[in-house]
Amino acid sequence: MIHPTAIVLPGAEIGRDVEIGPYAVIGPNVTIGHGTRIGASAVIDGWTVIGENNQIFHLSSVGAVPQDLKYRGEETYLKIGNGNIVREFATIHLGTVTGDGETTIGDNNLFMAYCHVAHDCHIGNHVVMANGATLAGHITVEDYARLGGLSAIHQFVRIGAHVMIGGGAMVGQDVPPYTIAAGDRATLHGLNLVGLKRAGFSEEVLVQLKKAYKILIRSGLLTDEALQRIRTEIPQSPQLDHFVEFVAKSERGICR
Repeated sequence: MIHPTAIVLPGAEIGRDVEIGPYAVIGPNVTIGHGTRIGASAVIDGWTVIGENNQIFHLSSVGAVPQDLKYRGEETYLKIGNGNIVREFATIHLGTVTGDGETTIGDNNLFMAYCHVAHDCHIGNHVVMANGATLAGHITVEDYARLGGLSAIHQFVRIGAHVMIGGGAMVGQDVPPYTIAAGDRATLHGLNLVGLKRAGFSEEVLVQLKKAYKILIRSGLLTDEALQRIRTEIPQSPQLDHFVEFVAKSERGICR
């Protein structure tokens, strides 16, 4: 199902049941998995591997060279999993040799129109980036995060699992898992309770996370002191352990 006006350069590997729309351009180092659909006038370039059953909508750009002045044409990569949706005018770039050498995207993510994923970003699974949300380079976004429209994330920032970023937020520091962040510069606004309940978090875990959040944000303790108190006073669970570990590993500091 390759439209006669599409350009698929020699060397590209195209899986079964792939659809490529009018005037789309597929570069020579691109691999496209089974059942993926490429829309009209989309450009897939670079050393890009796209998994199965993805939808790349018209006029999007996937695998372009990084917007990094240090990039000199090195062989770096973009790796995309399965079941992702990339809407119109979204841009996703290769990695750089000064970073991790690759940009990675997991499964079942949605990138709405005009989203941007810069070089060396790592995005988990079931992430939603609303219209115009922008990631600078070297950003990690964990599973089930939600980034509001026109939000912008500073380079090297980490966005935790099940986080909700408000529309138009300017995020300059790490956002701990399970929280809400909004504003310029973004601050925390409590736990993402609606999202956590929808995700099936038990009432016991929610109580643990509420206690941990209160100790970390409202106790006035230094971060290390707050984490030690959380470890001591609150029963452990995988979700609480992830919250503590995420904050402990923060290099930029966390939103407060």
